[in-house]
Amino acid sequence: MNKNKPKLLIYIVAYNHEKFIINVFKRIPESLAKNYDVEILINDDSSEDKTFEVTQKFLKETSNIFKFKILYNPENQGYGGNQKIGYHYAIKNNFDFVALLHGDGQYAPEYLEKLVKNLEENNSDAVFGSRMILKGSARKGGMPLYKYIGNKILTNFQNLLLSTNLSEFHSGYRIYRINALKKIPFYLNSNGYSFDTEIIIQLTLAKLKMTEVAIPTYYGNEISYVNGFHYAYRISIATIHARLQNLGIFYDRKFDCNPNSEAIYFLKGNYVSTHSEILKLIKENSNVLDLGCNDGSVGMMIKNKKKCNVTGVDKKNYSQCSKLDNFILHNLNNGPPNIDYSKFDYIIMLDVIEHLSDPENFIDKLKILLSKNERVELFASTPNVAFFLLRLSLFFGFFNYGKRGILDRTHTRLFTFSTFSNFFEQSGYKVLMKKGIPVPYTLAIGLNLFSTLLQSLNIFLIKINKSLFSFQMLFHIKARISLESLLDKAEAESKKKNKQIVESKKI
Repeated sequence: MNKNKPKLLIYIVAYNHEKFIINVFKRIPESLAKNYDVEILINDDSSEDKTFEVTQKFLKETSNIFKFKILYNPENQGYGGNQKIGYHYAIKNNFDFVALLHGDGQYAPEYLEKLVKNLEENNSDAVFGSRMILKGSARKGGMPLYKYIGNKILTNFQNLLLSTNLSEFHSGYRIYRINALKKIPFYLNSNGYSFDTEIIIQLTLAKLKMTEVAIPTYYGNEISYVNGFHYAYRISIATIHARLQNLGIFYDRKFDCNPNSEAIYFLKGNYVSTHSEILKLIKENSNVLDLGCNDGSVGMMIKNKKKCNVTGVDKKNYSQCSKLDNFILHNLNNGPPNIDYSKFDYIIMLDVIEHLSDPENFIDKLKILLSKNERVELFASTPNVAFFLLRLSLFFGFFNYGKRGILDRTHTRLFTFSTFSNFFEQSGYKVLMKKGIPVPYTLAIGLNLFSTLLQSLNIFLIKINKSLFSFQMLFHIKARISLESLLDKAEAESKKKNKQIVESKKI
């Protein structure tokens, strides 16, 4: 191969395509050889007809400027499983691009050059041939009405949930940049037809660039092996699953594609959340200590909207932390920072307790430091492990840790309302308030009528049973008077009483 040209693998997936595959070969433009070192790889997925034999005979008897290779799966791997093999081959053999073709000729090989050119010129990570860009072309090309309507509905639904703007999610005509495939766990995807949707989701979550090129629609005598209803169900579930994974309700490794996801912190001040509730409860012009302030966004919200003096504490100094009134670089796993606590009116610990290596020891030490400040009020939040979806998951045998949410893999403790209350009370704190917080639907699907309705329903259900329907718990607590303080007060009062007795006898 010419090392000066990009290496292009044209990967043809084939299953029972003996009637069509030779015509697919003949339609591949030889002009591709001018700009690319091209290899054509055919993988027969254990066909029940003579696809392999017909292909092999054609390759032996026909001279071609392209390098050819034909493989045969001894066991059927499925549409997605067959793609995985080809992409692994492309990565292993250091190709630059891989183009997916179907052996039944449903997607025009003549458009290969146009798609590859688009990939390079737009510096895209993936290019999809779309039958839906040109209005009316899909129906003119023979796409059945029920498939056309289904395609539009599903694509709109997926665009809404994934915040994408594709004209079609369901085209099998694709070209990928190999470096992009290396960044996503495509090998974890379904072996079935939902593979194509799952790989788009992965590219989206990995923030990789996707573009589309209009292609003609062709429906001929090829046999479709896709069960439409099952396909629609599978890709809908995959899309919903990926979106809800952002909330931490579910976790699936194949959708863990954003390498920076652990550093992302979302401010939730515009709808019912721990952040908005804290804003209501803290009085203006107060002194606030934000333990575990993360990037300082909550502290800045309190500072700006309540005119409070905010001190942040975290183990990492994010750029926004410098905007707080004070910032202390400190790892809370080493205990509370040794500072003057007498000046604070409030201490907030939002989603902090569950991350500590020894939360009991931390909260005990904090109480000692608060012994000289009996007026300070504390707010603490944590996920509710008794949330009904987790209970339902357990019922069906699922319990998966992830990067975010209730089952964040960095959590060292899991709490219910009862256990979180006991955690504080057994350490000498008085619980003043327990509030259930709904699922952040707005974060998942945006601020719209649907998310507003879901949140209203969740709030209503929390009123019925906060233990079952709360996604998070927000506690308002206060340190009880320490035994040392009680002893000091008892001794002082005793002296006062004795003095009164002595003075009364003099009279």
